[in-house]
Amino acid sequence: MNKRPLSVTLISALLIITGVVGLAYHFTELRRPFQYHALWVCLLRLLAIVAGVFMLRGSDWARWLTLLWLAFHVVLSAFHTAGETVVHGLLLAVIAYCLFRPEAKEYFRPARAQTA
Repeated sequence: MNKRPLSVTLISALLIITGVVGLAYHFTELRRPFQYHALWVCLLRLLAIVAGVFMLRGSDWARWLTLLWLAFHVVLSAFHTAGETVVHGLLLAVIAYCLFRPEAKEYFRPARAQTA
């Protein structure tokens, strides 16, 4: 197994913490009647946790899930303020850069079977 870059560890931790805090915050909204949007928000938070955990384990699909998750937030923030859109866009660019640097690419590359 390749050594995990610090940037991947930090991004994974950020996703897990963001997902857990957001899930805890929005979970209380599920008790109110007709709060179906809260269910979707909680599912998105779960996706962040899943992406973070599996990126720590070196799963390449989790790297792509992270980028999709962030891109979705950029689109959502476009319906709010321009500042939110810029912040989410910059966050997406920085994280995409970190996840596709040569060290990260090597980490996410599947291990080759060794010949005997």
